[in-house]
Amino acid sequence: MRILLDTHCWLWMLSQPDRFNEKTRELLVSPENELFLSSASSWEIAIKVSIGRLELPGDPADLVPEWLAKSRTTALSIDHQHALHVATLPPHHRDPFDRLLISQAQLERLTLLTADQQLASYDVEILMA
Repeated sequence: MRILLDTHCWLWMLSQPDRFNEKTRELLVSPENELFLSSASSWEIAIKVSIGRLELPGDPADLVPEWLAKSRTTALSIDHQHALHVATLPPHHRDPFDRLLISQAQLERLTLLTADQQLASYDVEILMA
């Protein structure tokens, strides 16, 4: 399975894996599955750290690349195609980061791991955290 991790799920995977059920934890550690983190998540992390809504033990510019390698997660860049596809999405969700993740999951045929129930309204494969 190719899994796109919602920002909060990636952070949970690194620091609070017990927030996931056993099946999800097994999927995340299985070498048979590919894990992806969108550049949108790095952007979201940077913004939340800068406005004080997320605390990290260091600079996100250092930590995110280190944690990507540690968690065997592949960075997924944002292409113009991903950004423009957002315009075709129904307005089920207003968060621009989540809408971009939906776009990427649709275009790249990825399963989105999230705890956000609203994202299940989109035409995309969802794995609920």
